[in-house]
Amino acid sequence: MKGSFKVGDLVWARIKNHPVSVWPSRIEPQPDKPKKGQVYVFFFGAKPEEQFGWVANNEVVKYDNESKAKLEQASNRADFKLGVEQIEAEYLKFTSSNDEESEEMENAESTKRIRQPTRKFSIETGETSASSPRAIKGKRKIPLDYKENEGPKQYKMAIVGDSIKDDSIFPSNSNLNSGDKPDLSIMDFAGISDVQPSTYTIGFLGLGVMSLGMINNLIQTGHKVNLWSRDNDKCHKLKEKADEIEEGRVNVCVAPCDVMKESDIVFNCSSDPESAKKNVFNNCGVIHENETLDGKGFVEMTGIDPQTSIKISEAIHDKGGRYLEAQLQGSRDESVAGTLVILTAGDNSLFMDCQSCFQAIGKSSLFLGDVGVASKVYLILQLMQGISLVGLAEGLVLADRCGISGKDIMNIFNMTNMASPYLTKKANKIVGKDFKQVEQSIKNMQKDIRLALGMSDDLMQPLMLASAANEVFKHSRKLGYDDHDCSCIYMKARY
Repeated sequence: MKGSFKVGDLVWARIKNHPVSVWPSRIEPQPDKPKKGQVYVFFFGAKPEEQFGWVANNEVVKYDNESKAKLEQASNRADFKLGVEQIEAEYLKFTSSNDEESEEMENAESTKRIRQPTRKFSIETGETSASSPRAIKGKRKIPLDYKENEGPKQYKMAIVGDSIKDDSIFPSNSNLNSGDKPDLSIMDFAGISDVQPSTYTIGFLGLGVMSLGMINNLIQTGHKVNLWSRDNDKCHKLKEKADEIEEGRVNVCVAPCDVMKESDIVFNCSSDPESAKKNVFNNCGVIHENETLDGKGFVEMTGIDPQTSIKISEAIHDKGGRYLEAQLQGSRDESVAGTLVILTAGDNSLFMDCQSCFQAIGKSSLFLGDVGVASKVYLILQLMQGISLVGLAEGLVLADRCGISGKDIMNIFNMTNMASPYLTKKANKIVGKDFKQVEQSIKNMQKDIRLALGMSDDLMQPLMLASAANEVFKHSRKLGYDDHDCSCIYMKARY
């Protein structure tokens, strides 16, 4: 247990295998035989049938202003928000008076409350009812939205955050929302956000299509960023614009090793595994001229294979640093809107330290387990996405050959249960022949499918449809569509 706790203490309880990894709670009297290494807690804001459970001693953190600032935005769920309000009300009650007599009265009231039936609030009905603390039998104390994978090894998932950022913080005339290459000179960093900026200094390597939106959101939310990119002019243009809001919020560094030296946590977002390795292992890479990283964090956001991720992890650990792979699910538009889904694996403490950054750039961040798991999940999802896109393109080609309007096909498609935001957006690009506004390039999509096929080779797992989809993307690249949106595979299928 982190610290000395007693019955009635307010805490944050970390919950494994639950959509929210940490929950506002209170230490309760144990209703039956004590469980070794565990405490019995009351979960504020939870449904009546989910209000009590056992939590490991080392998963309990004291509730105070410092931990509240770090964890109160862990989720946008209604029951979590209710729990935060309830625990804060109790916390203020206990800390409102400093004189000894008042403190004794509060302690007496606390003991009385613990022994009396607990008032339970139901989110569904809005009603309050009384019930006594009870033990919850069985392995799982709280219903899970996520089911563990079937297979030889199962991984535990923690999810933090599910809020959608307000699009109004991005100016309607910003080139971040359109065009091939965003114009940094008109980026607007003056948006308003409720994200509490991290006290850590953040470093960022790379300034590509995805990185630009993420860095924009980090700066908007008050984070200080040390920046490096192969395109030095881009970095200085971004710094000039940020300085108009607040000088010193962005610092441009000469090399990746300088970013690591000046930062507490460094994010790397490159185009492919080779570029990612260069930013780490080259003469000016993050481990160059840094004899020790002394607990600093390195977060790999490049879409990479598990082997590359493990290799980078070992290099960071050898220098005394912490490593987290953070694979991004989403497009350029999601990176601009701050609604990416972030798949992470590696060092759990670094995952928690990155929460303010993840809240600035994404709607959800998931912790999946050991290094390599997040990149595997990422490649599997990309594989499914690539195959579905090929099917969409070929279906629209067939409709065209039959003399049927693509718009009519999509109107009907969107009435069915096959409809999805991703496929609808790609279909609109195909119908409108809008391939130069790149959300994800054909080159990057084919790279991910190739990495997924490489992973299947190691496992001797046949992937027939994926192999066929890979050939479609390869042919499109041969035709010169590398830097067009991946929906441009329609052109290969059509002509």
